[in-house]
Amino acid sequence: MVKFARHAVVCTLITLLPLASAVAATNSHKQPVKKHTAHKKAVAIAASGKFVKRTIVVNGKRKVIVQRAALVREAPEKPSSGDIAGLKNTQDPLDLKSSVAFVVDQDSSKVLFEKNSDVSLPIASITKLMTSLVVVEAHQDMDEVIEVTNEDIDKEKGTSSRLKIGAKLSRSDMLHIALMSSENRAASALGRNYPGGLPAFVGAMNAKAHQLGMSETHYVDSSGLSSQNRASARDLVKLVNAAYQHPLIRQYSTDSKYVVAPGGRPLEYGTSNKLVANPAWEIGLQKTGYIAEAGRCLVMQAMIEGRAIVMVFLDSKGKYSRLADADRIKKWLETIKPHA
Repeated sequence: MVKFARHAVVCTLITLLPLASAVAATNSHKQPVKKHTAHKKAVAIAASGKFVKRTIVVNGKRKVIVQRAALVREAPEKPSSGDIAGLKNTQDPLDLKSSVAFVVDQDSSKVLFEKNSDVSLPIASITKLMTSLVVVEAHQDMDEVIEVTNEDIDKEKGTSSRLKIGAKLSRSDMLHIALMSSENRAASALGRNYPGGLPAFVGAMNAKAHQLGMSETHYVDSSGLSSQNRASARDLVKLVNAAYQHPLIRQYSTDSKYVVAPGGRPLEYGTSNKLVANPAWEIGLQKTGYIAEAGRCLVMQAMIEGRAIVMVFLDSKGKYSRLADADRIKKWLETIKPHA
């Protein structure tokens, strides 16, 4: 294969200033103003371009802050496992932004496109596809109500969740938002509420991977937050094919919106994959994933030119690059119309 170099995706290192400080700095020569007046002035300052208005989460609570635009600096993003392995230098004829790509005809198993498909990498929330497979095949009561507890708090990455501690949903609803919207606490609660608890659930995940012949795959949690959840693209095609056999997984993973009522006001969740609502696509199953070690990941089953196609993209660079890579593959297949 030929080699190529790509600029690393950059993330923003931001110096945050409290809202009150931004307002005070612009009004130091004036008398104190009322709270609502100060807020309006802060919004006006942010709109001027000198400051940027942001919403952040601190100790689980949302706070509105204003930051100086002049203090925003770019810094290199943390290298992914694929970067460390040198995969980003692999060139391909479609100039994909994913370090790994694997495209297969689902019916014939014919490989249509391949790029670093045998390398085992962190897969982030693609893990939840195996989580769903274990839940469905265990034939647990989908109407049983399960509760989010302190054990479901993300201690790995420190991510937040819209599901508060004490939230209660049916197993079906937990599975729905875990697949469609990658809800981490829902995936954790599903694993905990398996016979034998989370350790037994993770054991079942690895046993299923072994049964499917996923030799380069290993799981340590049900959410994918740990970078130790790993698989190769070839293995993930086997997972997609197995999950596709279950109508419930197909439905939940391809819904665009869903409302749950965990106590208090209802919460509307949306899909993590914008291609689901795109009329140009006919998607039968999908799952996205992201942690820094994994980069942006995507697996899908879709109909293209009347053929069932399974595609896997791992360690993609840029927020929307995995979706753009899927579009590149789709247009390529529509152009060449490869025969099975």
